[in-house]
Amino acid sequence: MSEAELINELQTRGIRLVDPTAGMESRRGGAGPTDHKAVTVGDTTVMVPVHTAPAFESPYVVQAPSSDGISEITKRGRSLGNIRLPMRPKFYDLKTADGVEYHKIAALHSKDVLATTILQTCIRYESRKKTCQFCSIGQSLAAGRTIARKTPAQLAEVAKAAVELDGVKHMVMTTGTPAGKDRGASVMVESAVAVKAAVDLPIQGQCEPPEDNIWHEHMFNAGIDALGMHLEAVTPEVRQRIMPGKAQVSLEKYFDSFKSAVKIFGRGQVSTYILAGLGDTSEAILKTSQELCKIGVYPFVVPFVPVSGTPLESHPAPTSDFMAGILKPLSGMILRAGMSAESSKAGCAKCGACSALSTYEKLRVS
Repeated sequence: MSEAELINELQTRGIRLVDPTAGMESRRGGAGPTDHKAVTVGDTTVMVPVHTAPAFESPYVVQAPSSDGISEITKRGRSLGNIRLPMRPKFYDLKTADGVEYHKIAALHSKDVLATTILQTCIRYESRKKTCQFCSIGQSLAAGRTIARKTPAQLAEVAKAAVELDGVKHMVMTTGTPAGKDRGASVMVESAVAVKAAVDLPIQGQCEPPEDNIWHEHMFNAGIDALGMHLEAVTPEVRQRIMPGKAQVSLEKYFDSFKSAVKIFGRGQVSTYILAGLGDTSEAILKTSQELCKIGVYPFVVPFVPVSGTPLESHPAPTSDFMAGILKPLSGMILRAGMSAESSKAGCAKCGACSALSTYEKLRVS
C-alpha cells in the first residue's frame, strides 16, 4: 500500500488509539474539520478521525508511542510500520495578560499550521432550519474549549508566540458568518492587519463570498495572502438539503466571487473546500473541479467526517475507493492547471492535512 493509499484509508476509516492521551490533543467540536488527531505518515502530517463512529470500528490501531512519539500502526493485528504523533505545542501553556489560555484563541493544526475561528458564532448555526448539517461550530464554545470572539490583539499575540516557540509556518483564519453583507470579510481585515504587524506569517482568510467583491481587495491589502470560500457541496439539491442557509448564496455568486478573487490573489491562491460523501457524485465533483481549475481556483476535496452531536453524525463516511476515484484524476487536473498544494502560500491547500490530495499530487511529479 502506497503512502497516498494509506492516508486515504486512514482518513476515511479513522484510527483507534491504544493510548488516547498520546501526542498532541485531538480536536473536538468547532468549525471546519474536527474530531481528528494529527499523525505523521512518512514525511506527511495529516489529520485522522479518532472520535467518530467509523473510527470506533476502524481496523487500524495505533499502539502506545515511545518517548519520541513513534507508534506502530496495525491493521487487524498485522503491522503496517510506524507513524509519529506530533507533540503538544509549547504555546499552549501560555495565557494572555487577562488570563485567556492561548489554545482557546488558536490551535495547532497538522504540525506547523496555526488555525483559529475568529467568530465562534454563526447566523447559519443559530437556526435549525438554516444550519449546515455537518457543522459543530457551537460545540467547542459550549464546552468551554474556546471563546466567542478572538480580538485582533489576541490573535497577534498568539501568532507571534506560535512562530517563535513552535515554528509555525502559516495561519488559517476562518469565521462563523455574521449578519451583514461582508459575510465575515471585515473581521478578516482587522485580524490580518494586527497579525502582520506582529509577525511575518502567511495567512489564509476564509469566509463566505462577500456581497461586494471590493472586499477581496480589502482583504488582500490587509495582508491576507490566500483566500478560501468554501462550497462544501457542488450541486444545488445537495447544497439545499445539507446546508439550507448557506445555499442561499448561489453557485453563480460563488463563481462570480471566485473570478474576482483570483484577479486579486492570483491563480492557485484562491481555494474552495469540497466535502466528498454528502451526496454529490464523483462525476459532479470532478466536473465542478474542472470548472474551478479553469478559472484558477484550487478545489480542495476532502472526505466528509461524520461529527458527533451534529445532524449528520450517523451519515456514513465515504469509502476510500470513492475518494481515490476523485483524488487521483483531480491531482492531475490541478497540476495541469498550473496549481499545486506546494505553490499555495497559506491555508488548507498548502497544509493538505485533511485530504490525501497533495500526496497524490506528489506521486504525479515524482
